[in-house]
Amino acid sequence: MPPIGPSELILIRHAPADHGGRLVGRTDVSAILPGKDALSKLRAALSGCETVSSPARRCRETAAAVFPGRDIPEDACLWEQDFGAEDGLPFDALPDLGPLTLSELAQRRPPEGESFSDLCERAAPALERLEARAREGGSIAVIAHAGLVRAALSRALGHKEAGLAFEIAPLSLTRLRCHPGGLSIICVNAPGL
Repeated sequence: MPPIGPSELILIRHAPADHGGRLVGRTDVSAILPGKDALSKLRAALSGCETVSSPARRCRETAAAVFPGRDIPEDACLWEQDFGAEDGLPFDALPDLGPLTLSELAQRRPPEGESFSDLCERAAPALERLEARAREGGSIAVIAHAGLVRAALSRALGHKEAGLAFEIAPLSLTRLRCHPGGLSIICVNAPGL
């Protein structure tokens, strides 16, 4: 992994979720963490970064494994998309969203849940705060969810639906440079192990 530079917002998707074959957005499940030594390279690369986490258990467990001994603040705005009545359903019971365009998908709101567009709006204040802190010279590592990473990519690309074109792997890094004019994308989905 290239060295972390100044003014970076590094988004780390949590370790694989112990989801049991079900959709978990707001369902609070544990992470399936790799062995201690597997995270040593990631730990070393991010040692100088300020850190923040989603309050989800899988994010907190990932953060504790990558940054042992650190007191890591949590931000409720960093939670995954609320899938409402679809949260907790087995994957094979979910509706087929394949025929939807990215624009339609961004606006689709599951019953009792929020759309991706809603997630982008909810997360925007937290992302703006983090971007401002990174622009002040330090880099910030954010342990969160695939939806949140996609929301940040949508901000960088200037279109809400654009972030939905990315697949975000567990324990991957998405690196954004925060500059006065906005965001630039350094890399997406870089392996964290």
